[in-house]
Amino acid sequence: MISTKGRYALRVMLDLAEQPQGTYVPLKDIAARQEISKKYLESIVRELVRGKFIKGSSGKGGGYILCRRPEEYAVGEIVERMEGTLAPIACLTADAAPCPRADGCRTLPFWRAFDTMVRDFLYSKKLTDLLPPAR
Repeated sequence: MISTKGRYALRVMLDLAEQPQGTYVPLKDIAARQEISKKYLESIVRELVRGKFIKGSSGKGGGYILCRRPEEYAVGEIVERMEGTLAPIACLTADAAPCPRADGCRTLPFWRAFDTMVRDFLYSKKLTDLLPPAR
């Protein structure tokens, strides 16, 4: 399940993608438009900055801006940044120790297929796919 942190991060990224390119957007404006507490958004944008998804500028005219063009962001990378691994079971995480039961595990193919389906779906969608059509 995707937490509010993952969902709100996606909303922040979409909000920034809708703004004129090169325009820094104050966090209070994002919070107002998205109806999310500014305090809660501070922890989200901090993680997005750490992941180099957005950059911030303080002072007059400051705020946040995307580091890349909206079409260069996969939804999966944003969600994974906030949520950590998307693997449905522990043995499919990148840092998992080899499972002694893997060779005989009858459910592992199912979980692998599910993992692939989710990853392929989330990584096939770009930020721009979630934006409303241009008028």
